[in-house]
This record gives sequence, structure tokens and C-alpha cells, in this order.
Amino acid sequence: MTITIKDIARKANVSITTVSRVINQKSEGIGESTRKKVLDIIEELDYRPNTIARSMITKQTNTIGLIIPDIRNPFFPELVRGVEDLANQHAYNVFLCNTDGDPKRELEYVSLMREKNVDGIIFTYSCAETIHQLEEIVRERNIPLVLLDRGVDDQKFSGVSIHNEKAGYLATKHLLGLAHTKIGCITGPAHYSNSKARLSGYMRALGEAGIPFDQDFILAADYQMDGGYRAAKILLSKKDITAIFAFNDLMAFGVYQAVTELGMRIPHDLSVVGFDNIKYNQLLTPKLTTIEQSVYEMGEISAKILFEQITQGGDVKNKTLYLEPSLILRESTKKLEN
Repeated sequence: MTITIKDIARKANVSITTVSRVINQKSEGIGESTRKKVLDIIEELDYRPNTIARSMITKQTNTIGLIIPDIRNPFFPELVRGVEDLANQHAYNVFLCNTDGDPKRELEYVSLMREKNVDGIIFTYSCAETIHQLEEIVRERNIPLVLLDRGVDDQKFSGVSIHNEKAGYLATKHLLGLAHTKIGCITGPAHYSNSKARLSGYMRALGEAGIPFDQDFILAADYQMDGGYRAAKILLSKKDITAIFAFNDLMAFGVYQAVTELGMRIPHDLSVVGFDNIKYNQLLTPKLTTIEQSVYEMGEISAKILFEQITQGGDVKNKTLYLEPSLILRESTKKLEN
């Protein structure tokens, strides 16, 4: 037998409206004893609200969408956990979608989130073209949206990211401080905004040191281990490269593989710096020097901003937050000896 709100009202000897207001936490004008009696009966009868009917009345589904490229990338689980933990505090559920960086799938998932009437979306997108079309879709339905990790410089939406330009600068500056001047760079996809910013930081550090920028030392990959491996094999064919800065740790893992196959040693023959400080770094020998992102915090903050927009609506102005990067020194870099 399905328990309904009418059953609760009958047993509590109150109106259906009173029960509804207690369930929806709008108990103004309802005595504490009445509220407690209703809640006790709800628990006694194990009543579960009809979420579909409730959402039709409140215009809220207590769900948000989280759209990311690939949960298999070790960077993203921590990010997702930060979003989900904050959502749970608000009694919200999270729809998780993986796009594999495909702009078509990104827009399909945004449309799906709209059809599911989610209360808001957190989005890590891959392509600038997506954001232009996304703006039309989101504005049409007035769906709160927060960008995460990529594209936050756009300012059209709220966003949370690490300061990628500063991070690229820190990594390169570290290698320059160890007397490396021939620094190979394995970037992410050329159209990714975070990759562009990290490359800008790399170039700034070289410029400050008076070292000419050499395009032959730059190779774009795909933020995957195989991509890092292939790029490293090409870069290491240029015999004067003494260090490599990989734009994420997965690609740095690929660098390690290429170095081993070539009979080289890290850091004796090549210094390596990664990016993200994922937990799997501890499995490498030597341990990887890398740029740390506060990944969990990024997810948590993006969710906080989204819930501000959900609860306050159009009264909340867009905000962009950049978290500070930090360089984690381990064993994969050393001073270049003449």
C-alpha cells in the first residue's frame, strides 16, 4: 500500500496543506508540536514524497547536472567527489555525464539536462564553439551554470579554475632555476583554454630568462598517457632537450615510459615536471615533481556557487575564482651539470 500525503494528514488530524508545508520546510505559522507530530507520523509510516509531483509544484527537481570529459582520467574523480559531497549537504542528487571531449556530445548532454529539468549545471567543456551554443541553450531556460576547470576567463558564466598561467610559469621557472634551458613542453589539446594558459606561463618564464621560444620544443597531445608517450619519443629525438614539462600527470607517466624504453634515467638524463598531483604519482620511481591543484576544493566551490545561483536566482552576479597552484618538489628534477 502506497502512503500518501492524505494518509499523513488524516492520522495527524491536520490539513493536507499543513503536511505539505512541513514536508517542504515552510513551517511558518505552524506550532512546533504540530510540526513534530507530522514528522513523527511521516517516519512511522515510512512516507516517501512523490518527487515528480513535488517538482511540478516547487519547480525544482533537487538534481544538478555535472558534465565532464572522462571520469577515467584520475583528475576527475576527486573533482566529482567535491561536487557530490556539497550537493548531498543540500539534499541534491547529481547526474554525471561523460563527453569524451566531443563537442556534439557536450551539447546533447546540455539538452538532456534541460529536458530533465535539472536545477543547475556544472560543466567542464572542451571547445570554445560549445560555449557559444551553450549560452543560447542556457539563457533560453534560465538554467544556472558554472564552468569548471576550463573556459572560466570567458566571464559569461561563473567559473572555478586553478590559475593555469601562473602554474605553467611556476613549473618552467623551477626547471630554469636548475639551469635547464632546453625545456620540452607537452601540452593538452591546442584548443583547450587551460592548456593555452599553461603554455602562456611557460613562455613568460622563458621570456623573463631571456631564452628564445622554440616551437620545435612544443608538442600538443591529448592529456592521456599514450599521448604523452608518443610526444616524449618525438621530443627526445631532439638530443639537446634536458627537461620536459608535461601539462598533466598522465602524460608525464607516458614520458617515464618513453625514457625507460630509450635506456635513459630520470632525473639523471632528463628532468620531468607534471601537473595535477594525482594520487597515482606515489607509484612512480623516482617520485614525480608536479604542480598541485586543489581538485576537491575546485569541485566543492563550483557547487557552492551553483547553489547560490539556484537559491537566489538572477540576484547573483557571475563570479570567477582562481585557486592558487603550488609546486610539489619530489625526485624527478635535478640541477643540470655541465
